[in-house]
Amino acid sequence: MFEELAGRMETVLRNLRGQGKLTEQNIDESLRQVRRALLEADVNFRVAKDFIDGVKEKALGRGVLKSLTPGQQMIGVVHEELVALMGDQAVGLSFSGTPPTVVMMAGLQGSGKTTASGKLARMLQKQGRRPLLAAADVYRPAAITQLQVVGSQIDVPVFTLGENRDPIAICAGALEQARQQQHDVVILDTAGRLHIDDEMMEELERIQAEVKPHETLLVVDGMTGQDAVNVAETFNRRLKIDGSILTKMDGDARGGAAISIRRVTQRPIKFIGVGEKPDALEPFHPERMVSRILGMGDVVSLVERAQAAIDLEEARRLEEKMRKESFDLEDFRQQLRQVSKLGSMTEILDMIPGVNKNALKEVDMDERALPRMEAILNSMTVEERRKPTLLNGSRRRRIARGSGTTVQEVNQLLKQFDMLQQMMRRFNRLGKLSRMGRRMFKM
Repeated sequence: MFEELAGRMETVLRNLRGQGKLTEQNIDESLRQVRRALLEADVNFRVAKDFIDGVKEKALGRGVLKSLTPGQQMIGVVHEELVALMGDQAVGLSFSGTPPTVVMMAGLQGSGKTTASGKLARMLQKQGRRPLLAAADVYRPAAITQLQVVGSQIDVPVFTLGENRDPIAICAGALEQARQQQHDVVILDTAGRLHIDDEMMEELERIQAEVKPHETLLVVDGMTGQDAVNVAETFNRRLKIDGSILTKMDGDARGGAAISIRRVTQRPIKFIGVGEKPDALEPFHPERMVSRILGMGDVVSLVERAQAAIDLEEARRLEEKMRKESFDLEDFRQQLRQVSKLGSMTEILDMIPGVNKNALKEVDMDERALPRMEAILNSMTVEERRKPTLLNGSRRRRIARGSGTTVQEVNQLLKQFDMLQQMMRRFNRLGKLSRMGRRMFKM
């Protein structure tokens, strides 16, 4: 997500930092490169032009040329304008004071409405709410079945009257069932088409007029590029959307749709889809995203992800075992599982300030390394994990066969574990490990 744009922007801004003195000429040259980067990332050309004009006006108006740190000042202006372009702050759902809150999902066929509906229901479920999904797409083959499968995966009920029924009656029926069964949110999965047509828009307008949803969210495929702007403009003109959800953002290295849609609709991007799993929907934080694009990292999101993924009690137990030098392969396996919950190594490095995105492209990071290590550990018996000294040659060959790896990989893991134990013993002798642990938990 935003990989290409982030790489190009990082190069431009690095050049700006190196300028001891800025002139209108090198500002113009830098902004030409920024505009090119935006256009190549599929940002709408009008949006890119307005953005460049805004940056130039602010840069010259603030006397950046006369600043003691002109490069840093210029980067600050770019950051500020990009945040304003994508939305000043995160905007969540607006809930009704009288349940249920009705959320209407709209968008073209193939944009990921059904999957996004399930992900949104899962997110609300984790917040302690009781969502109900409504299958209002009666035209696309197997659309109802797909929503029922999604609902069963996350244990959220799905209301349906079957195919060839009036979508308005389905939405009204879902609302009535929600009141009877005390569901506090109803998510309407409406029908789409392969392209915008009057018949689809009129049906959505009728649903909106009849059910009066508290939130109308436009679901847009983030990989559609420039066409996403045209789709967003039309839906917003006809339905007056309250916000948008961008799907498949993990599969698009450009991300231009995210930058353009907010500007052309003047409505916030509320959520982004970052994967296929039911939990892969995240609130959209403009400032954090801009910081990542400009190579400033996103420590807040990294800490939030760690808090959600890592069991503090388990972490404390492992830290205690490290201090007592009783850390074994059973504990090592548990530690690997906790680390893997944070996401891929590329995602983690992307959130750390100062990491050079262009340099990362040249590093061959094997994202399958952790799963392979865990497979090796799973192929050991509990006794072997607790007493690694038992692992002779024949046992190592058995473990390699059982894990689908090689004996060399098994040996490498054991060598890494041995190095980890030596490092822990060294820290303990110096009295540093407990202090490091306390500082880590305090953070």
